[in-house]
Amino acid sequence: MCEEKNIDRRRMVKMLAAVGLGSITGVAAAASQVGVMIPGKGWVKSSGAQCEGDGTPLQFIPKTAPESNPLDNELANHPKCPYCGMDRTKWHHSRHLVQYDDGLVDGTCSIHCLAISLSLNIDRGPKAIYAADFGSDAKIKPLVNVDEAHYLIGSGLRGTMTKKSKMAFSSQDAAKSEQKKSGGELGGFDNALEAAYLSMASDTMMTRKRRLERRMRMQKKMQHMEHKG
Repeated sequence: MCEEKNIDRRRMVKMLAAVGLGSITGVAAAASQVGVMIPGKGWVKSSGAQCEGDGTPLQFIPKTAPESNPLDNELANHPKCPYCGMDRTKWHHSRHLVQYDDGLVDGTCSIHCLAISLSLNIDRGPKAIYAADFGSDAKIKPLVNVDEAHYLIGSGLRGTMTKKSKMAFSSQDAAKSEQKKSGGELGGFDNALEAAYLSMASDTMMTRKRRLERRMRMQKKMQHMEHKG
């Protein structure tokens, strides 16, 4: 990724990082215990333990060691999205991967969560960003550099962590073919990233609502089992 694009992208991330976030209001916790529901792990309690870097940007940087070849075994090295907990193999068709200029790597389930990573690591430049090639017929869709990708934005394809899908294609012809079937607009990575930031507020509220409903259903099920037992 060239230095000029790095500078322009950093500038855009800084401008768009806060868009829509200020209006998000919290949803009352469904459980009395302090914690969070993490997909694949269940309810995880807050330990109250302090870690080095808490309260600073250091607490947000990727926790894995630097990688010289981020595409090697990337699903094994980054099986879960660090921001929503979703399985990246299950959501391989929309997954993204960013390698920062210090070699640290974040593997996300979607461009929505990639936008979160870029915001939290706002002073760290992306060395390379990759997206799944939705047009591939492979069982696990391969990653392509986003500088070479063509995005179909706002089509009828199901989005990941968003109502407005943003799918990447390595081939412009494949993207146009899908556009004829599913609608949407064609654009580059920067267009898709901008759309991700602009829909962040509504997408976050949608996700919080769905997870609250899921927690409430689980609580009712547990209460039912306790009464039955």
